[in-house]
Amino acid sequence: MIRHLLSAADLDAATATQILDTAAEMATVAGREVKKLPALRGRTVVNLFYEDSTRTRISFEAAAKRLSADVINFSAKGSSVAKGESLKDTALTLQAMGADAVVVRHPASGAPHRLADWVDGSVVNAGDGTHEHPTQALLDAYTMRSRLGRLAGLHVAVVGDVLHSRVARSNVLLLSTLGAKVTLVGPPTLIPVDIAAALAPGTDVSYDLDVVLPDVDVVMMLRVQRERMKDSYFPSAREYARRYGLDGPRMRRLPEHAIVMHPGPMNRGMEITPEVADSPRSTIVEQVANGVSVRMAVLYLLLGGNKL
Repeated sequence: MIRHLLSAADLDAATATQILDTAAEMATVAGREVKKLPALRGRTVVNLFYEDSTRTRISFEAAAKRLSADVINFSAKGSSVAKGESLKDTALTLQAMGADAVVVRHPASGAPHRLADWVDGSVVNAGDGTHEHPTQALLDAYTMRSRLGRLAGLHVAVVGDVLHSRVARSNVLLLSTLGAKVTLVGPPTLIPVDIAAALAPGTDVSYDLDVVLPDVDVVMMLRVQRERMKDSYFPSAREYARRYGLDGPRMRRLPEHAIVMHPGPMNRGMEITPEVADSPRSTIVEQVANGVSVRMAVLYLLLGGNKL
């Protein structure tokens, strides 16, 4: 039983499957005229975001509200953080206000782990630096299972800026736990040395996208995170798109059943073309919808239902 969701490594196969199964039940709420459950009535969920976010913040807010929780949205901009308040002092303030759960996104890797030491409520990691983003991995796994019917035995290619991607790290950990095989693909400058062995033995690395595509069930494109890049990792955006971008001809090399994923936001025309992003193979919009159901499941199991 866990109190927090800080890393995909916290989840064993049984716990991860419990979250995915609960998310499937939560998804039925979206089809109702009244999209509300009373499960977390009287509970307070704080969204503590130190980085810009659209999908994740709105997704957690929608999830908490659909479970009837009281939601407090905190943005570092316009708060006492701008005056120099530390993360610990902010945490103690939230603790004094009686927060039952804190959903935190922070530019520093490890910040949610520190926060978990300072508050009594549950802490959910919504992305910390270049470290992890466990609920994104859960919604990606849920989407794969919904589209393909299984996770065990799938071959998933994670393509692009692995070096700066918390999504890639969490997906490797979770998918390996659930029996999928992962291949990391990208330029050598954007794949850390020994990352595959460090995260999950059996994970492969390839520097040639065209070689990998015919053998995968899922291709997950990663955003090139220019805001985190202080060096030149590839010659130009055009060269990156030529070598590692997913366009129409490359998509047609995938097996007939294969799907295309992207955690968003996308750099259209760089890692993925509009033709691919808007194709029937693409699950990008579906991932956003599934994110609400998965985050409802996480909050429910941490705060209201059978504990994780």
